[in-house]
Amino acid sequence: MADSQLSKGQRRRDGILNELKRTGRITIADIVEQFGCSEVTARRDLELLEKSEPIIRTMGGAMYDGMNAARDVSFAEKEGLSYLEKERIAAKAAALINEGDVIGLSGGTTNYLIARSIKSRRGITVVTNAVNIAMELGGSDVQVVVTGGMMRHNSFELCGPLGEAMVAHLNIGKMFIGVDGVSETGGITTYSEQEAQIAKALIARSQLTIAVFDHTKVGKTSLFSIAPLSHIHSFITDEPLTQSVAAEAARLGIDVQLCDR
Repeated sequence: MADSQLSKGQRRRDGILNELKRTGRITIADIVEQFGCSEVTARRDLELLEKSEPIIRTMGGAMYDGMNAARDVSFAEKEGLSYLEKERIAAKAAALINEGDVIGLSGGTTNYLIARSIKSRRGITVVTNAVNIAMELGGSDVQVVVTGGMMRHNSFELCGPLGEAMVAHLNIGKMFIGVDGVSETGGITTYSEQEAQIAKALIARSQLTIAVFDHTKVGKTSLFSIAPLSHIHSFITDEPLTQSVAAEAARLGIDVQLCDR
């Protein structure tokens, strides 16, 4: 019976993937109607497909990202990518944080390393929507403010209207934003619609927005926009930018800081 159920589930997911490839998007309601399953099963199928296929879950469904064949990579997978570069970026960012600062840290491996870098310090308040960052700072002398919302298991980020409503009442000095892509036309972008929305809310309540990213993100545009480059005050990265991104950053007066090698 178990093998039969597994086979049925796999056939259904194959059908969902084919429909995504054909139309570019699908809703939970579409899956329920076309494949005769419950909403719970439909959501679980999309969660499973997201882990192995270039699809991106959205509010109420999913989209196919076959153009870039990229997916919303889990925190554990990201943590091993360009780790040394991210450590250097985090150290550079931590040097900008002073006693008395109220800073924001979105989710992501680089911001997690920033949190680790400042956990022995005092007189700092961190606003974050990332559960793992809050846990990393637990037991330290850093004051932590955690937004509300529903947690995305891939990234440990809290997202949704509850968190966005809370952020609207906060005042952040320096906001450190992790991104999946940085380009002169697309600005800073991510593969998660929910994470893009909470990042926008955090930026709107910040005096300075600092994008932190390694060289692999430069020149790439992910599906969902966080902000145009005109909303960014500073970049911290590990290698010189591409010519086109550097030119746009210079035009906009963005402070570009390269971490120490």
